[in-house]
Amino acid sequence: MTNPIIGIFRVKELRERIFFTLGMLIIFRLGTVIPIPGVNISVLKSFFDSQRNTGNAIVDYLDFFAGGAFTNFSVFMLGIMPYISMSIIMQLLLIVFPSLKRISQEEGGKKKIQMYQRYGTVAVCLVQSFAVTQYAQSIMRQAGGAGLLSMGIVEFTLLAILTVTTGTMFLMWMGEQITKRGIGNGISLLIFAGIVARLPSALYELLDRVRRGDLNLVFVIVVFAMFIAIVVLVVFEQQGQRKIPVHYAKRVVGRRMYGAQNTYIPFKINPSGVIPVIFASSILTFPIQIASTVGGNVPWLASVSRALEPRGILYNVLYVLLIVFFAYFYTQVSLNPIEIAKNIRENGGSIPGIRTERIEEYLTKILNRIVLPGSLYLALIAVIPTILQWVFNFPSSISYLMGGTSLLILVGVDLDTMAQIEALLKMHHHDGLTKKGHLRGRNL
Repeated sequence: MTNPIIGIFRVKELRERIFFTLGMLIIFRLGTVIPIPGVNISVLKSFFDSQRNTGNAIVDYLDFFAGGAFTNFSVFMLGIMPYISMSIIMQLLLIVFPSLKRISQEEGGKKKIQMYQRYGTVAVCLVQSFAVTQYAQSIMRQAGGAGLLSMGIVEFTLLAILTVTTGTMFLMWMGEQITKRGIGNGISLLIFAGIVARLPSALYELLDRVRRGDLNLVFVIVVFAMFIAIVVLVVFEQQGQRKIPVHYAKRVVGRRMYGAQNTYIPFKINPSGVIPVIFASSILTFPIQIASTVGGNVPWLASVSRALEPRGILYNVLYVLLIVFFAYFYTQVSLNPIEIAKNIRENGGSIPGIRTERIEEYLTKILNRIVLPGSLYLALIAVIPTILQWVFNFPSSISYLMGGTSLLILVGVDLDTMAQIEALLKMHHHDGLTKKGHLRGRNL
């Protein structure tokens, strides 16, 4: 009776939410194996098998974050990344154009911004799906690519653009439904499911390499020990926070007098969570996909594709710089010191030892001190897959799981989902998932 797992399924609302989420994730996984009409799956499989043998890092990278849908040429092959890319663009536009910012602050403005974001997602899907059709033509020109398509190029291009764009928009709808009627953040859970689905095949590939003698078993044990330590550090970093004390004086509201209150502002070690890593990877994935798919026809795009190889130095340098930039950028957007200081003053609050007119300056200094080490820590986690491939010659499939965006997403989504489950359990007067402390979720 005291088992929290049993308690989850005893609460009707929570049980229905979990089953709804699982049903949506099953539909998502089924869609990743349904190919675009007109594609010969056997020819496609043999081509990508040969690419893996030659170590095509770009294909492995795109396929990993699409949950295996990219090499299947499935209806979900673009995944949810076009929506995330458009989210980044929209947040930048809100800062660049004050008129959009005003619209978002009006009544019903958020719905208008979401509508613009959906339209923008369609535009991004059209561009990326067209690049996919160009990539299919490049496969046909290479050895083993004959017989890939069962229809003409023009017909396939139109059908593929329509199918893949519809698939991404359907995933976006699924994510919104999971957030509304399920458990956790829907978009994040779709990414989470795609990453977890790659785990069995990645472990099989790792064991196969150890059995063949391509990898030293001692190195594998050492790396897994490092992996456990990294997970602990990631959880610590995701949950850690700096508490800024705030004192509120006595005040009169109407005929009532409210007493003095002491509280605090929780500034997390990494206020923006895993968002900088997702944004950075999305920004870099877009040109990689365009360059790798269309590069066969355009020489300079082929050069860009080679230069931005995920295991290359240029890619990782840009990756680190973008993570640091988005960490500062998103923190300033979500935790604006000016607005926080204004709210404290308007409610008669003060920070001990800090003059009222210098609260904004003090909060800005604290945030800058927190964000820099937090962003560098994120960058270090993000380049772990590259280090594993360089130093230990690990396969990319397992390297991506043991660090970088995938590890941060796995830990962050897991903590956020568990926090929501615990909150629903306590709302229905059940014990939480943990006996000591409490879980702090982080919306991705």
